[in-house]
Formats: sequence, C-alpha cells, structure tokens
Amino acid sequence: MKQIVKLKKETSFIVIMIIALFAFNACSSDDDNVATDEGSSELTINDYVQIATGQVTLYDKDGAVINSLSSGDTFYGQDANYLKGVTMSFNEDDEGITTDNNTGLMWEQIPTTDEFTWEEAKEYCENLELGGYDDWRMPNLKELYSVADFGKGWPYIDTNYFALASGEVSKDEQFWSSNLYVGVTVEGGANAAFGVNIVTGHIKAYAASMPEDGGTDGGTPPDGNTPPPGDGNGAPTGNPLAKYVRAVRGDVYGTNSFTANGDDTVSDSNTGLMWAQGDDGVTLDWADALAYAENSELAGYTDWRLPNVKELQGIVDYSHSPTATDAANVGPAIDPIFDCTEMISEAGYDDYGYYWTGTSANFTSGQPYYYAWYVAFGRAVNDEGEDFHGAGGVRFDTKDVDGPAGEDAERYYNYVRLVRDIN
Repeated sequence: MKQIVKLKKETSFIVIMIIALFAFNACSSDDDNVATDEGSSELTINDYVQIATGQVTLYDKDGAVINSLSSGDTFYGQDANYLKGVTMSFNEDDEGITTDNNTGLMWEQIPTTDEFTWEEAKEYCENLELGGYDDWRMPNLKELYSVADFGKGWPYIDTNYFALASGEVSKDEQFWSSNLYVGVTVEGGANAAFGVNIVTGHIKAYAASMPEDGGTDGGTPPDGNTPPPGDGNGAPTGNPLAKYVRAVRGDVYGTNSFTANGDDTVSDSNTGLMWAQGDDGVTLDWADALAYAENSELAGYTDWRLPNVKELQGIVDYSHSPTATDAANVGPAIDPIFDCTEMISEAGYDDYGYYWTGTSANFTSGQPYYYAWYVAFGRAVNDEGEDFHGAGGVRFDTKDVDGPAGEDAERYYNYVRLVRDIN
C-alpha cells in the first residue's frame, strides 16, 4: 500500500512538472526578447533617448571659431555651450552591421550601391538578409537623424561606422526614410517621401513615384488658397528620382509622449524635454534668437534655451502639412498639442514659419559654419515660395542679413521654440 501511495505521489509530481513546463513555454513565446523565427530576434530599443548632435565647437555669425563663451556673451546658448544628449556610440561587427549602443538599433553598415524609388527601397529592406537576420526595414526620419553627426559636416555621418553608398562625398548621397509626405511638393506633387542627405545634412521630401497619368501632380490640397505646384493646371512631376537606402532593424525608435502641463508648456516623458507650447510670434536673427532663449522666463522656469537640431527635429509630426491632401492633416508639421504662429508666405499662402536651432552648419565642405539649422513646421519653400522641400524639412539659413546667400530664398528672421530639460 505504501508503494502505491508513493507511486501516485511521484506520478502527480511528474504531471505537475509537465503542466508547468507547458505554461513556461507559452509565456516565453510572448517575451519580446526571445527569438521567434530563425534569422530574426527582437531588440531592446531605448524609447526616445536623446542623442547629442556631435557639435562641440562654438561659432560666431561669420562662422569663425570662438574659443569660449560665458553666459551673457553674444552667441552664448548655442549647441556647443550645452552639449545636450548622450554621446553617439557605435559598435561594428564582422557581418557588415553597425549597432547604435544608445538606441539599440542595428544598421546596415555598407549600403548597396543600387538606387531605388521609394517603393523599391521599402521592398529591398524587407527582403534583405544580413548577419543572419531577415527582419530589416526602412528607417524613419528620426532614426536616420539620430546617427547624423553635426560635428563633422560633409558628410554629416561617422564614416568609420557608416559607409557612403557611392563611396564619394557627393550631394547625391540621399537616403530614403519610411515617412511619406502628406502634402504636395513642386517636384513630387502628392507622391513624395522624405529622405536624408547624409552629405549635406538636409531633410527633404523627394518625388517618390510617378502619378498614374504620367504627367500631373497627385492632387490639390484642400486649404482654400493653395493652388497645385507649377502652372496651376497640374504640375508635371518628371521622372521619380532614385535614392539610396540604409536598412535598420529593431522596434521603432523616436516616439514622443507629450503632456500639456496647463502652464503653456508641454513635457515629453520619452525624451525628458519640456517645450514651450507656443511661440511669441516674433521672428529674430540667429544671435537674437539665442539671446531671447537665454533670457526667457516661462511657467516659473528660467533655464530655457534654443534647441539643437536633433531636439527640434524630434518634435516634428510628419502626419501634418499646410498642403496636406486630406483636410484632417492640414496644419503645421507638429503635434496639435502645440501652437504655431500663422504667417503669410512669400507666395501669399497661409503658412507657418521656420524655427531656429542652436546648431551651426557649413554650406559645403571646408567652408566656415556661417549658417544655422532650422526646422520648417510650415512649407519649406523655394525661391518662388512654393512647397519644395516639405513641411518638416530641415535646412539652414545664414545667421544674419549680411550673411552669404544660400541655395534657396533666405529667411534671416525665424521663430523660436523654447526647450529645457525636465530633470
């Protein structure tokens, strides 16, 4: 009898262990860090950790290097005074992959020399097998900009870890992002997608595909005063321009988590930054914009500053544009929790302006850093005031009215969006 009782106990124990094992396996299959398919594994992505721009040098309005600046000095408050964000850090493995040690993203280190339309680039990334992984994808703009190095310039990327597609420092080093443009551009009509030029540092909306009729733009935006680009009767878009692509893998990086604080400020819990909810409607040259930010007091805080280019690009909402073809998306390229001053553009459209950053830029390799980066929350215009680069584009202007001319119509006076660190 004792043997029978003992056997029953052992049998019960075995059954319990089998049930527990099945339960453990069931739970493990839902674990985000467990490989689910051969050749793919999930990565831990660090929400929206803010990455430094890499710019550590101070510049005046003419691009001359300044050895040091103290609070209250002219040009104090620029990017290199604050050095905000974690230092860029990468690791190269033997499989042609670069890992960003801050974000956790894995990047295709050596892009293919082939050029693609936007759809072709997306397909290439999704079909890529590299380093034993098959879950590659096209990166979004905030991911592409997280690895941009504004301490270098021409190219604006660390070529020790990221190879150029052409192998040459050329303005043709334009890389697609996953962000389609919801608005209408001169080149792409309503068929545009954003990309990053890793040599010039710009973000621009490029023609992504040919319209179905082969010759007119993809639609007229619904704001009452905006004609289609070109002659007003349907602008030719020309052939789509093929671009390069650099695949990435990992969960999406660059998601904001905004909260309106009820005191004219907005906090982003993912980046740890607090923003002014609106602007005061005043446009300034770069030096005055720096001074304005340094001397601002809002909601009881006095530690406001001018954002650097990665911080300001980080609050762009690419689902909005003044030229959006869907009326629900018409507006500045920023979350509706924020306010932007309305303005009249050079072409007479209801529009929104450019906003200064504290980050300097050079027009070409070897030139002084007499430009400063801005983010366009409204149309990023050409000489005719048309939406050429797309709302959410990132460009640069000369720092004051006496600066050298750039590629497009200059706006020497731009708006300020204040930022401060929550902690």
